[in-house]
Amino acid sequence: MKTPTLFNLFQGIKEHKNMNMKVSQSNCITTIELFAGVGGFRIGLKNAKHSNKNFHIVWSNQWEPSTKIQHASQIYEKQFGYTNHSNEDISKVKTSDIPDHQMLVGGFPCQDYSVASTLKNSHGINGKKGVLWWEIYRILEEKKDKAPKYLLLENVDRLLKSPASQRGRDFAIILSSLNALGYAVEWRVINASEYGMPQRRRRVFIFASKKDTTFYNNLKANSIADNLDKTGLFGKAFPIKKIDSKKVITQQLSSDLVDITDNFNKNSPKTNAFLETGYMIDSVYHTAKIETNYSGKYSVLGDFLQDEDSVPKEFYIDEEELKKWKYQKGSKSIERVNKTTGHKYKYAEGSMGFPDCLNKPSRTIITGEGGKSASRFKHVVKINGKYRRLTPIELERLNMFPDNHTIGVTDTKRAFLMGNALVVGIVERLGNLILKEIDEI
Repeated sequence: MKTPTLFNLFQGIKEHKNMNMKVSQSNCITTIELFAGVGGFRIGLKNAKHSNKNFHIVWSNQWEPSTKIQHASQIYEKQFGYTNHSNEDISKVKTSDIPDHQMLVGGFPCQDYSVASTLKNSHGINGKKGVLWWEIYRILEEKKDKAPKYLLLENVDRLLKSPASQRGRDFAIILSSLNALGYAVEWRVINASEYGMPQRRRRVFIFASKKDTTFYNNLKANSIADNLDKTGLFGKAFPIKKIDSKKVITQQLSSDLVDITDNFNKNSPKTNAFLETGYMIDSVYHTAKIETNYSGKYSVLGDFLQDEDSVPKEFYIDEEELKKWKYQKGSKSIERVNKTTGHKYKYAEGSMGFPDCLNKPSRTIITGEGGKSASRFKHVVKINGKYRRLTPIELERLNMFPDNHTIGVTDTKRAFLMGNALVVGIVERLGNLILKEIDEI
């Protein structure tokens, strides 16, 4: 299969030797990348350009606590160099060892952000140990007047609804803690495929701007409806249909994080406090549902496949194995027994499209995408009458990474790393707009 034009278009992702070119410090936004993975934020920001402005990564950190071999960090170092890269538990990194910067970016884990108690005789807060949001907070707080002016963060969209018993509590804690540090915050749930990108991947992106910056002042100056659907960062970068101002939810946020932990949304725990788009400024947030308004080209899975001649034979599925795949993808009803209570119940699931449709964007890549074993969630394509799994290069392309970005580890690990990655094109589009709008560099 010939590599299609749409893919060539997305391969505007520059070669890494160009990505490491020296930049003029006077026209760049100095940036640090936390929880860096294999560098999705870095690639997206390096691709972003406006006039003579650009982003310059001055420090990065990647640490995976659950594994001895730091595969993601090794790939990051291989692609971007060892200089100013930290492969250490971020909780052990002193803020004084992190260079001053204008923007902080990262895809932090979705965890329990609750606060147990306030710390006496201190301006700090006592979040749970090991919860990485509080490491971001620590850096912002300890940098004081040298804290970054901007944050660009990414998370799974369930962050807006967690925990199930107090929907939105965790996100409310994040908003309130940023408000206390002098930031306004915008957010948007973005499905990459709805804006012409090759993967159906829904993630929430969060952009925070400090007082007296361009973006903060714009939020203050414009109306609520305009900020949500056309004048805010996300409204400009990812167009949506006009929002009915009558359907906007507006609420005051408590400044007491312990109070939020204990009481937020307790009276209506099944109601979503935060919807797909919104912003918070001066302790008040506004949020609404959205409909996308995209009129450009759409990408499909078939556009991002390798030539069949270059696909290794181990990715093809033989007739015997194909039966297992069809079973996994098919509908089923299985009787199970609760090990604790002994209660018998039926576990049922519907059928999935099999093989994956080449004329639609791909499904979300998961961390378990690699390996030969049959799975309900792995992608399988049928080309020239043959069934096969997706290769690491194809998974990289669906996240808009350069080919072979993750080469050097096993194919299974490469798939895992792409399951943990983001769609680079979203960061690039946001980066372009930040560069275009920003005045203070």
